Amino acid sequence: MRAVQEWATALELLDERERRYILARPEDFWADFRLVLRRSSDLADAPFEHEAHRFPPLDEVNQAMSFNRAHRHYLTQRQLLDPLRYKEWQNAIIETDKLYQIWDKVRDARCDYFYVSVRRSALRQLKDMIGTDNYYNGCLPLPVPVWRFTELR
Repeated sequence: MRAVQEWATALELLDERERRYILARPEDFWADFRLVLRRSSDLADAPFEHEAHRFPPLDEVNQAMSFNRAHRHYLTQRQLLDPLRYKEWQNAIIETDKLYQIWDKVRDARCDYFYVSVRRSALRQLKDMIGTDNYYNGCLPLPVPVWRFTELR
C-alpha cells in the first residue's frame, strides 16, 4: 500500500495530506485503489501542479477578482440607469463574468489549501479556457473587458 501511495503522490494523483486516510488501511485498499485509478484517468491530460507558478501569485489574483466584481457591480448599476442600451450592458456583464471564471481557475490552481488533484483540474480547465499558447506563456486576459470602455460611455 505504501508503494502505491508513493506512486500516486509522485504522479500528483494523491495529495500528501490524503496519505493519512487513502491507501492507509488494508481493508480499504481496493476502494482506495479504484479512487486513485479514477483520478489517474481524470487527470491524464491535466498539467502538473508546479505549472501554476507561471501565473500571478494569489494576492494579485484576489485583487484582480475583486476588481472584476466591483466592475460587474458598476455595469449592473449602469444597466439599470440606461435601459435603452440594456443588451450592450448585458453583453459587457457576460464578458466580465467569463473573465471572472478564468481568474477563478487561476485562484483554484494557486491555493495551496486545495488538494493537488483539485489544483491540477483547475489548471486543465484554465488551459482549455485561455488556449494552449496563452497558458504556456502565462498570458491571462485582463480581469475586466477594457475593450468595452469606449463602447459604453
